Amino acid sequence: MRAYLQSSVPLAFQTLREHKLRSFLTVLGIIIGTSTVIAVSAIVVGFDSTVTGFVKEFGGNTAMVFKFQFGFRFNNLTKEERTRKPLTLNDARAISERCPTVEAVSPYLFPPWNTIHRIKYKGDDIYRIDMGGTEAGYASGGTVMKMGRFFSDVENLHHMPVVVIGEDIQRAWFPFVDPIGKWVEVDGHSLQIVGVMQRPSSSFANQEDRRVLLPYFTMRKMFPNAQEHMLVVIAQPGKLPQAIDEVRTVLRIQRRVPFDKPDNFYINTAEQMIADFRRITAMVAIVTVVLSSIGLLVGGIGVMNIMLVSVTERTREIGVRKAIGARRGDITVQFLIEAVTLTLIGGVLGILFGWAIAVAVRLIFPSLPTLVPLWAVALGVVVSAAVGLFFGIWPASKAARLDPVVALRYE
Repeated sequence: MRAYLQSSVPLAFQTLREHKLRSFLTVLGIIIGTSTVIAVSAIVVGFDSTVTGFVKEFGGNTAMVFKFQFGFRFNNLTKEERTRKPLTLNDARAISERCPTVEAVSPYLFPPWNTIHRIKYKGDDIYRIDMGGTEAGYASGGTVMKMGRFFSDVENLHHMPVVVIGEDIQRAWFPFVDPIGKWVEVDGHSLQIVGVMQRPSSSFANQEDRRVLLPYFTMRKMFPNAQEHMLVVIAQPGKLPQAIDEVRTVLRIQRRVPFDKPDNFYINTAEQMIADFRRITAMVAIVTVVLSSIGLLVGGIGVMNIMLVSVTERTREIGVRKAIGARRGDITVQFLIEAVTLTLIGGVLGILFGWAIAVAVRLIFPSLPTLVPLWAVALGVVVSAAVGLFFGIWPASKAARLDPVVALRYE
């Protein structure tokens, strides 16, 4: 085999040198297919790590209760979901009182959806803020303060005009000034900054931290017509499954769900959100495999074509080799090695091109840590070799079946 490699690999490179354009077009499909797998794998792996870290910011003992399934889903809301009554503050109070394994529960009141909300400081506006009204217990779910403090239960109960802002708002307005104690306007209401939340360590690519959190009753005073809630439930350490069961039981009673009907609310955890996201990435992976397979198929057909041309061009050489004792197996192995060498070259170029795409994505989106996984590189090499082996069988067998007498007379 070593002798075959020493003789056949240089012949493959010689074919490339003699027919550069033809060879490049031949392996172009291999390059496209392999680079697609590498680039998409790098982006998906990087996005997966970002989403996983972002979701886990909520904490391993945290669950979120929504009116309907929230997060990664493909289907639209059903009629039953659209007509569900909102979660309420009383639901949160019931969970707090009746669920022994729940350490804390905080209502999170969303502002009205039909308005573009803004925060303003000295005539400078920031639009499309992530605003919500909650209670002091919300901070124990993984919120880290960069400056100042989170608002207290006393401030919440007394409807105090205080606010906690996200890090990117602080950087935009107070890069060199302490923002604590400054007054800002949120939808026309004057509020005093008491704290700045640290940007989550794992955020989506280029996502700005525009969080604006108010005490629950302060926001209720500002928006009397706001109805939509989510509930942030923090379980005792290691007791999240029991807490979820207790929360489900209490909410079914609170919302008067018949025993034979499904829940009219949705409880989500970090692990569930990650599992939902990975189902989506699995579909992306399938689509990627299909698209790359098309490129590999085209490349394989091109390799078979160039190898058939090579057999025709080297008919006399094959006749000479057979005349001096070469067997059918020797000729077959020689042409198979040449075909595999061609596709491996295309595979290596595809890996390099895919890696370059991954690096470019990382430079454009610094928050997306693209990473080329080793399994994708190994898969690219193996599949490239397999394509050459499969599509090289016919040309190799055709060369091996040539009659040496006829081949020697070929001009």
